[in-house]
Amino acid sequence: MNNKYITSYIEYIKFEKRLSNLTIKNYLRDIKLLEKQWPDKDFKFYNVEIIRRSISKLHLSGINGKSLSRMLSSWRGFFNFLTHRFSFSQNPVLGIKAPKSKKNLPQTLTLEKIIKLINITDNSFLGCRDHAVMELFYSSGLRLSELVGIKIEDISMSDQTAIITGKGNKSRVVPIGSYAIKAINEWLNIRSKIKNLAKDNTVIFLSEKGKPLGVRAIQYRLKYWAIKKGIPENIHPHLLRHSFASHILQSSQDLRAVQELLGHANISTTQIYTHLDYQHLSKVYDTAHPRAKKNNNEN
Repeated sequence: MNNKYITSYIEYIKFEKRLSNLTIKNYLRDIKLLEKQWPDKDFKFYNVEIIRRSISKLHLSGINGKSLSRMLSSWRGFFNFLTHRFSFSQNPVLGIKAPKSKKNLPQTLTLEKIIKLINITDNSFLGCRDHAVMELFYSSGLRLSELVGIKIEDISMSDQTAIITGKGNKSRVVPIGSYAIKAINEWLNIRSKIKNLAKDNTVIFLSEKGKPLGVRAIQYRLKYWAIKKGIPENIHPHLLRHSFASHILQSSQDLRAVQELLGHANISTTQIYTHLDYQHLSKVYDTAHPRAKKNNNEN
C-alpha cells in the first residue's frame, strides 16, 4: 500500500508541482529513509511518536540538525499530500522540529588563492575546459548542479549574462565576468572539434568523448588543480561559490544583491556571509586598532 502512496506523491510533485528531477530524487530518498525504519507499517498509521522516534534514531546515527530539518520538511509535504488526497486523519509531522546543530561558517578562499587556482594557462583540451569551468564558477557563484546542466543557449555572450535554472526549477539571470567570457569562448572553440559530437548536444562542459561532465568529474578536476597549484585547502565546487559570495559582499555590502545572484529563496540563507564578513573585519580591527592590541606587560 505504501508504494501506492509514494507513487501518487511523486506524480503529484512531478506533473502538478513541476519540481526538478533533483528535488524529486531528494524527496523520494527522505521518504524511503522514513519507511525503512518501519517497513511493515502502513503510512496511514504513522503518528507523532513514530516521527519523533525516527528523528531521534537518525540523530543518534550521526545525521546533523540541518539534514534532519530537511527530512522533516520532505515528510511534512508528503503527509500533507496524503491527508488531502487519501483522507488521512492527521499529518504526524506538524509541529515537530529537528534538534539544533552547531552552525559552521562556510569555508572561503582568499582572493589571492582564488586567482592562483583558476589562472590556468594550459591550452590542452582539459586545461581549457577546466579553466572555463572554474572561471564560470567563481564569476557567477553557481551551484554545482547548475553548472553541470548549463547549455550553450543559456549564455548570452553579447550581454555577458547567463540564464540559470536553480532549485525548484526557478530561473535567474546572472552576470558573467570578462575573464569567464574569454575562457568560455576559448573552450567552445575546442569543444566544437570533438569528434562525432551530436548536434542536439548543447551542454557546454563535455568530456573528450562528448559526454556531459558529471558532478564527480568536476569535483575531481578541481582537486587535481588544487594539488597542481600547491593549494592546501580542501577544494570543492561549493568553495568557489562561497568565495564568490563572500568577496562580493565584502566589496558591495549589498546583501539583497548577493541573495539574487546566489538564487537564495530566503535572505536568511545569505546572511551567513555577513558573519564571514564580520570575522574578516574583526581580524582587521584586532590587527590595526591601537586599543585592540594586547599589551603583554599588562596584568
